[in-house]
Amino acid sequence: MTLLKIENLTKHFPIRKGLFGNIVGYVKAVDGIDISIKENTVLALVGESGSGKTTTARCILRLENPTSGTILFEDKDVFKLKGKELKWYRKNVQAVFQNPFLSLNPRMTVESIVTEPLKIHTDLKKNEIKDVAYELLEKVGIPKELGKRSPYDLSGGQAQRVAIARALISKPKLLILDEPTSALDVSVQAQLLNLLIDLKEEMKLSYLLITHDLSVVRYISNYVAVMYLGRIVEY
Repeated sequence: MTLLKIENLTKHFPIRKGLFGNIVGYVKAVDGIDISIKENTVLALVGESGSGKTTTARCILRLENPTSGTILFEDKDVFKLKGKELKWYRKNVQAVFQNPFLSLNPRMTVESIVTEPLKIHTDLKKNEIKDVAYELLEKVGIPKELGKRSPYDLSGGQAQRVAIARALISKPKLLILDEPTSALDVSVQAQLLNLLIDLKEEMKLSYLLITHDLSVVRYISNYVAVMYLGRIVEY
């Protein structure tokens, strides 16, 4: 079954010049792409910097509104979702970004970072939320004693594991991985990729992996889409 389907997606950013900010042209960050991701598969989106990979991900996450085109998640138009349906979508599509120290709130503890989505998306009691959070933290390799620490007390690999736990705590169906290992040492990268593979099988996840590292693509992906200047040039 197709989980996510992107049809003729475009995202153009205006170029403004002059005192009054007149539009003199457009940057075609995403220029009419088609992508589909099936259940329990990994699609790697590869390409050089500036090819439109991250802009595509931001549209999927509804952090950017597309210029045109549609994104369907389980046959529902993502940009028409409101209220409870939008909340359902945000629960089922989560992201892990390149630098965990920029995506994790330094004023929150590891425990509060991971439990926060459960408070939003479930009706679990406080002690149940804690139990679920620590069970998942243990699964991703974070010991219980680090639960009261700030993300800045952790190593890069540990912080990224916390980011993965936060993304998975609401039991999503699709995880967007935007260069999830590029800021880490090679040995830590391998551990994290093995963890992602194990979690994918255990939790029946699908991944959209954004990267330029072809060794990572070879190791984890089922399909590869190559972007260049906002277009898919090879699949």
